[in-house]
This record gives sequence, C-alpha cells and structure tokens, in this order.
Amino acid sequence: MNIDLENLKRDLLAGRPILVYDFDDREGETDIVFYAPKVTYYSVYFMRRFGGGLICVALGPEVWKKIGLPYLSDVFRGLKDNEVLYKTSTLRIPYDERSSFSITVNHVDTFTGISDRDRALTISELGKIAEIAAQTDSERLKELFTSSFRSPGHVHVLNAREKLLDERRGHTELVIGLTRILGLAPAMAIVEMLGDDGLSLSKKDAMRFASEHRLQFIEGRDIVEVWERAKES
Repeated sequence: MNIDLENLKRDLLAGRPILVYDFDDREGETDIVFYAPKVTYYSVYFMRRFGGGLICVALGPEVWKKIGLPYLSDVFRGLKDNEVLYKTSTLRIPYDERSSFSITVNHVDTFTGISDRDRALTISELGKIAEIAAQTDSERLKELFTSSFRSPGHVHVLNAREKLLDERRGHTELVIGLTRILGLAPAMAIVEMLGDDGLSLSKKDAMRFASEHRLQFIEGRDIVEVWERAKES
C-alpha cells in the first residue's frame, strides 16, 4: 500500500482526521489522529464519539526534551520511598518495554478542562508550542509552557522516543514520524478506537469506518516503509 503523502498532509492541515493502525503483532489498534495545531472542539467531539479511548497528544523529542517533560514511569520509579508508585511503575506492560506517558495538562484558560472546548484549547495550544519549538531556545520554551499550562489536567502528553521509529514503533512514534515525513510540527492528537464489544475496534471495522467517512486509513508498516526510504535517500 502506498501512502498519498500530498493528500495526507492536505487533510491534516485542513483539520481532517486520519486513521492509523499499528501492527497485527503489537497492540492491533487503530487510532483516530488529528494534527494538534488544527484541533477544534468538533475534533474532540469526533474523537470522543467515534474513538472512545484516551485522548492524548503525542509530542516529538525536539519539543518535550526542550521543555523537560519527563516520562511518568521515570518519575514514579524515582519515588522509592513510595512503595506503591515505585512497584507499580516497574511492572512491564505486555506489548512494550515501557509506556510513552508523560504528565497530564490543562491550558490555563480552561475551566474544568474536560469539556470538548476546554480540551480543544489545551490540545491546539500544545500544537502551537510544537510549531515554535525549533525556533525557540529551551528557557523561553519552558517559560511559555509553564505559563500556559497547569498540571495535573485532562489531556495526556505522550513523549515520542528520541530516535522515533528507529527505536520504537508505537502509535506515538508512528504519528510523530509522519509529521517529520510531511514537514509538520511534531504534535498529534490521538485516540484509540473501541468497539461495541468492549474491545479495541477490529481492523476490518476500522477500515469500513474510514471508507464510510472518506478518511485515509494508514498502516504502521506503510509508515515504516516510507520512513526507511526517506533515510536511504
């Protein structure tokens, strides 16, 4: 399967979602993905209604490292005096070595932080931080982040691995790898698609959903293929 990169970029910049399936031998899940700087309250409504999983924002290493956002598991593992947090953070997850989860945030101008409009503001402002990260020094970016967001909040931040798809091939790295391929800011809003049976939506049903809503459906193997070709060129 070939990815239509031009149309993919056009859809993301227009605020349209895409669907990204990881791998049969990994989570076997499809995520709804929006380009974070273009997220509106309707984007959050769409993710909440048709996704059903946890709405998160994946950030590239050029953003989260510059700000200094930790992996939450590292924070918990450092709290050896707290037996509960330390022990639970050292348990391995069944499909990977460790989670991408960092802190949770709300934008300072939100109220409770959970409404579609509140989460849209938080997500889009995280996207704006990512848009300026490359042109902003670390101290200034930290200042902007800490003056714009409070934690804990209702939007989960995910830290993509430093080497992206060369290091890990979860949804976090797949979607941030896409931003690098497409020349977009490294910030994507993602949510898992769940089925009526209480399990992750099957690949077949996710593909049917994509067809019915005229959305692009992309598999992790195709993103990896483009990524590898880009490295060789």
